[in-house]
Amino acid sequence: MQNTSSEYDNIIKISRKLFVDKLSDYGASWRVLRLPSLTDQIFIKANRIRSIQESGVNLVDEGVFPEFIGLINYGIIALIQLELIDEPLDKELKKERAIELYDKYIAQTKSLMEKKNHDYSEAWRQMRISSITDLILMKILRLKQIEDNDGKTIVSEGVDANYSDIINYSVFACIKLT
Repeated sequence: MQNTSSEYDNIIKISRKLFVDKLSDYGASWRVLRLPSLTDQIFIKANRIRSIQESGVNLVDEGVFPEFIGLINYGIIALIQLELIDEPLDKELKKERAIELYDKYIAQTKSLMEKKNHDYSEAWRQMRISSITDLILMKILRLKQIEDNDGKTIVSEGVDANYSDIINYSVFACIKLT
């Protein structure tokens, strides 16, 4: 079995650096986004990936790898927003606290990945990147339905599990792309 844990960490180093750099440039301006807006932003990025995969053409000078990194970071932002759901959306989030929360949710998401990766015997390594993209889009549609149901589910996982899966699938895609 390949060393998924260290490969995972290498991708997270890239996504975390971008997150920290953008915090330096913009602060936590994303705090104003409601969860459905974050879900829609994640959809836009995943849809762009699929469009590039299908057409083989991208007119903006960014390929699919940076978009998968964006999916990781927006997924983490969504998990942070879930934690801060009772705080006003315009309340300032200090850079240090945002990074602390980022690290907390990456650790939780990686732990989930390790458990699922064990149970599924690293099946993702046999998947096409296009299939990973489709699974991410399916997770997004699930999120939208749960949001449209005011967060209520009968037998399904909640929004946090779907965001975590999107993050992990995005990491897997990045690993396969490197």
